[in-house]
Parts: sequence; structure tokens; C-alpha cells
Amino acid sequence: MPGPSPMNALSFDLFCRVVDNFGDAGVCWRLARRLAALGQPVRLWIDQPGILARLVPALDAGAQEQTLDGVRVGTWRGAERAAPPRGGVVVEAFACALPPAYQDAMTGQDCLWINLEYLSAESWVEGCHGLPSLQANGVPKFFFFPGFTPATGGLLREPGLLAHRDAEQAQARGQRLQSLTGLPSAPPGDALCALLFCYPDAPLAGLQTALAELDRPVWLLVPGGRPAAALRDRGSLRVVTIPFVPQARFDELLWCCDLNFVRGEDSLVRALWAGEPLVWQIYRQAQDAHLDKLEAWLDRARWPAPAAALIRAWNRSDDEAVARTLPAALREPAWTDWRTRSRAWCAELANQPDLGQDLLDFCLRHRQTR
Repeated sequence: MPGPSPMNALSFDLFCRVVDNFGDAGVCWRLARRLAALGQPVRLWIDQPGILARLVPALDAGAQEQTLDGVRVGTWRGAERAAPPRGGVVVEAFACALPPAYQDAMTGQDCLWINLEYLSAESWVEGCHGLPSLQANGVPKFFFFPGFTPATGGLLREPGLLAHRDAEQAQARGQRLQSLTGLPSAPPGDALCALLFCYPDAPLAGLQTALAELDRPVWLLVPGGRPAAALRDRGSLRVVTIPFVPQARFDELLWCCDLNFVRGEDSLVRALWAGEPLVWQIYRQAQDAHLDKLEAWLDRARWPAPAAALIRAWNRSDDEAVARTLPAALREPAWTDWRTRSRAWCAELANQPDLGQDLLDFCLRHRQTR
């Protein structure tokens, strides 16, 4: 990568190790594309390009280096021999640890080092966002926290996303869903349409029981795999296996649904932008540390009590509690309250800068003070 960037641009090297299946790759690809759309030269170094290729079918998983959507994508092995961008920014996503040779080469390159943290709603994040961290090699390093308040780095959001959503949702849902998935038929007009994207330990028995006993038709859209194999048509419930949807069209799938069961970080953020009720399955951590993070998120979400009870039951893998709380969350007035709050919180979050723009602004400010 050539010398220093012009004053209105920086060169970004973004590093990603895949831990949470599609989540890490999904966040890093969205961030890389967002920075490229903002006019920044971007290289994405990833250890499992095959995972990224599932999200981005145009990507060649076997290529050592390629350019797609303005982003140069390279393998982790290639990064071990790469030169850091002089005067640019190195983003270490989710504490993935840079290749030692690359990290050594950063010395004297006038780089800015960003540790992009996991998304969290916990209050301590605001105090740590943007703090420096002294490094032995002398390269300035800063913590950058995505989050839900103006005191954090915000959430990834492309310009015009919500207007695009509203235009799509003004069209007939059945046609949109069929075009997206290739299904031969569309759900009835009065059906509850729900997406299920979950981890293997989700309480599917409780989900099936609750949906099967509703007094309206239910279409449960399930990407092929283990969750689909564990579910059966029963009562009001129809389980509909759908093909894997590329990341570029995942938003459209969320916009087709009345209720979205999502997991991890990337899918959560996209479900929030959908502005529809959602049930989040947070990534499980040792000693149930994830449950504290879930409670912090619920405090900010301010869902109706029945919806919050359902989300707690879902994350505790409690089939009995899910079978009890899901119908309560779908009954009136809780259901209307949940839908109203979903759209309102989406609008509140959209009033904040998006993560890509906020990261770029942070880095530009820092460069101007050096």
C-alpha cells in the first residue's frame, strides 16, 4: 500500500479472526464496505475466507488476494508478510491479536491502532470508549466500543437504510418473500411470519409448542440446518426451510417478518434497523457472564415486560418458560406495545452517528492532533 493518505482519507487495515461463525466476519465485512464507501482505502485480512464467502458469494474463498466492493480482501497468512499502511489505521477486531511480524512492522510507520471491541450495552463501556492503551512498540492504541448511546461508537448503518426499508415494506410481503427465497407460495395475509436464526442450544421445543398453539397461522422461516431438522409442522405452525440468504439481502429477509429471532452481534443490529419485534440470543459465555450483558441491553431496550420475560427465557434455554412467555408477548396489548417500542428505538438509534462514520471521524481527529 503506497505512502501517506491524503488529508481527507486514511488507509485502513482491518483484521478479523472468525470465532462466532458468521458474526465476526459479518461485522468486519460491513465495516470494511462502509469505510470504503466513505472513500477510504481498505484491506480486510481474514483467517477464514470460506466463512466470508458464505455471506458474500462473489468472493473467491481460494484467492490469496482480491478486490470486491472497493475492499481488498487478503488471507491471514498474507498479512504476515504485509507492510502496515504508513500514516494509516490498523483495526484489530474483537481482540483478535495481530500477526507478530505485522505488529513489529508497525513501529515507525506513524500508524493509529484501534481495538474494535464487541458490542455491549453495559454502562461502563461509555467510560472506556476512546481510551488510549500504552503499547510496548510505541504505536498509539485506542479502545473503540460499538454501542447504543452517543457516548459510544454507535452501530453500523448505511445511508438511506431506513428509507429503503420503508419503501420495501410498502410492497406486498408475499411477493417480496417469494422473490427472495424462491418459495412456491406465500404466507396467508393473517399469518405471523417469523425468522429463526439461533444457536444450537436454543429452546426449540418450547418455541414449537408455543407457536403451534396460537390462534393464527404461523410461518417460521428457518435457514437449512440443525434448527430446521429439530422442528415439525404442528397445529398452527408451518416450518418453512429457506436457502441461506447472502448478507447483502439479509435485511430484506428481516423486513419480511413480523418477529425476528436473531443471534450474535451482526444479526442483532440488522434486526434493530428492521424496526420489528426481535428476540436476541446472545453469545454464551463462561459462568453466565452473558446474562449480565443481556440485562444491560434489556434495560436500554425497554421492551414490554412479557417480551423481556420471553428473551430471558430464550437465553436460559428454558423450554417451559418459552412456551409460557411467547404467547403472552404476542397477546394484546403487549404485542402492539412491543411493535411500537421496536420502531421507536430504531428511530432513536438512527439519530446517532453510524459506527463507520464515527470511527473515521475519531481517526481523523486523532491524526490532526499528532
